[in-house]
Amino acid sequence: MPEINPELLACWLEQVTKAHGRILGSLVYIFCDDEKILEVNRQFLNHDYYTDIITFDYCRGKLVRGDMYISLDTVRTNAEGLNCSYDSELKRVIVHGLLHLCGINDKAPGEREIMEAYENQALAMLREGK
Repeated sequence: MPEINPELLACWLEQVTKAHGRILGSLVYIFCDDEKILEVNRQFLNHDYYTDIITFDYCRGKLVRGDMYISLDTVRTNAEGLNCSYDSELKRVIVHGLLHLCGINDKAPGEREIMEAYENQALAMLREGK
């Protein structure tokens, strides 16, 4: 399991949520391995592949709520492939799920770049302690 400061994480996620004009509600992060995320991906999305995060959206209006499964195996593999730290990649994935709940998508042409820009802004907020 990663070392996470829950108070710092909650404060950061609230700041990101506010920056997107939303209100932070209940977020549940489920940290798992590749096999569990593959099982969830198959069961709920009919996808037969590994991924770093699966987000279940329970938002109501501006209230952001959701469950997020994060494969720590895939986060580690991605960090190695991107030549970045496990910690920074995990934070990127954590905020990626929140950004999905704030209405930001990354599947259509051009959306991935927008998502990455918002991820970078959120990570900068964390580094700056805002």
